[in-house]
Amino acid sequence: MADTGKRDRGSLRIDTDECKGCGLCVEACPPKVIHLSDELNHYGYPTATYVGAGCTGCGICFLACPEPGAITVLRLAHAGSSAAKAEMSEGVGR
Repeated sequence: MADTGKRDRGSLRIDTDECKGCGLCVEACPPKVIHLSDELNHYGYPTATYVGAGCTGCGICFLACPEPGAITVLRLAHAGSSAAKAEMSEGVGR
């Protein structure tokens, strides 16, 4: 991903114990900041991993994921402020 100089508006937490490696979040992510890892979780699935930057906080990956609790989207309260984060409700669409 090219550095556009824009600040991240969000971040992701991916629970590798819940991820089944289906790749739906990878396909759904508009900025393409989620990839499948080469490493396997304890179930033997290649898990999704966040590249660490570029998240817009849109939550599309969360909505696309069939596993409740596998993805948590964190939205920055103010652009560029890493101190205040608002966690997206994990009950949306479930």
